Amino acid sequence: MTSRTLIADLAHLPEGPVRVAGWVDTVRDQKKVQFIVLRDESGAAQLVNPAVREGDEGDPTITEAISGLTNGTFISVEGELKHDERVKLGGLEVKIGDLEVVAPALDSPIAEDSSIDKRLDWRFLDLRRPEQNLVFRVQTTFLHALRTWWVEHGFIEIHTPKLMASASESRAELFEVEYFETKAYLAQSPQFFKQMAQPAGFGKVFEVAPAFRADPSFTSRHATEFISIDAEISWIDSHEDVMRMHEELLVAALTAVKEKHGAEIEAAFGVEVTVPTTPFPRIPLAEAKEIVAGRGYTVPRADADMDPEGERQIAAYVKEQFGHEFVFLTDYASSIRPFYHMRHEADAGLTNSYDLIFNGVEISTGAQREHRVELLEEQAREKGLDPEELGFYLDFFRYGVPPHGGFGMGLSRVIMLLLQQPSIREVTYLFRGPNRLQP
Repeated sequence: MTSRTLIADLAHLPEGPVRVAGWVDTVRDQKKVQFIVLRDESGAAQLVNPAVREGDEGDPTITEAISGLTNGTFISVEGELKHDERVKLGGLEVKIGDLEVVAPALDSPIAEDSSIDKRLDWRFLDLRRPEQNLVFRVQTTFLHALRTWWVEHGFIEIHTPKLMASASESRAELFEVEYFETKAYLAQSPQFFKQMAQPAGFGKVFEVAPAFRADPSFTSRHATEFISIDAEISWIDSHEDVMRMHEELLVAALTAVKEKHGAEIEAAFGVEVTVPTTPFPRIPLAEAKEIVAGRGYTVPRADADMDPEGERQIAAYVKEQFGHEFVFLTDYASSIRPFYHMRHEADAGLTNSYDLIFNGVEISTGAQREHRVELLEEQAREKGLDPEELGFYLDFFRYGVPPHGGFGMGLSRVIMLLLQQPSIREVTYLFRGPNRLQP
């Protein structure tokens, strides 16, 4: 049997025998012509039954088989590759010599109802769309570029546990699970464990892994299980060092995406990928709120984080003033930050921290961490946490730890905003939310 050729590779082959395999996208079964648009993981191509086109009987078995094909049926075809610039689909076609129905398909349940909830019910069918295929190829390139940058800059990859004995952030957002004779919690972030690598002497670490938040939100940017991109580095002077690392990392990733997929993204989504310049704009949170107020919108609570409309407004301002899709909002109040964020030396009411806004939505939080154990204990008590329950974490700091900091970033949010999709549900392989546990 002839080896299978991916459709994307057909253009580089000379005319001659080939075998292609995939699923039926469409069938045009007319009296004088039979065409199949075949799709595989790499693209689509036109197949033609030459017997019908040329008016002879040919192989009636093939003609009958094509007439009975349903969309989504997986087939394998051996035939003759012909290059013909008149063919709109890739300038080539395959003349069918032999056709095998590998796996017939029922009529698609999402053909008539293409709502997001219906498509998610039948996600494996929805993922056949070329736009969805592109989403995950973009994601693959993005993550590969991140890893390449980290490795080339001396980072160590770690894999932290997702079952924890205590909270790493807010106890209100914990999923509790039975764990033999006790209770365990699904990790909200690898925060404590990536910090543990600093007294261990690893210096610079990264992780790409699932995280879990028991947050009953139904917004376009929240999920109960998501992929978190994390990095932590030692020997920093302030959160500025973390921001510098963060922006260089994103420039490398977006450069790779633009080079490999820029034309495809523009064709599929009408989006031009922009590689940002460095440094990204930096605006203290208090100043950002003043800017937003000057644009006619007041963030509801003065002592709170920037709300979604505030994020959109500050992003619009940065786009207008700097032509930039990213902005770091810095110097968050200690009252709205975790206990482990370092406070300003001159003003304990502020932290050495930031949020990164991309196209109007927050995608990441980063900070310099407090590494002095006595201050950590004090700040934990201020947040209503019991230092005794944080014993294993606080022990990290009793045996020497360098100044350090890092960030956590949601993968799906980045891809959603990069491709300008309406919801992370469109760019998550299998979405998990408050009312979705299947498929």
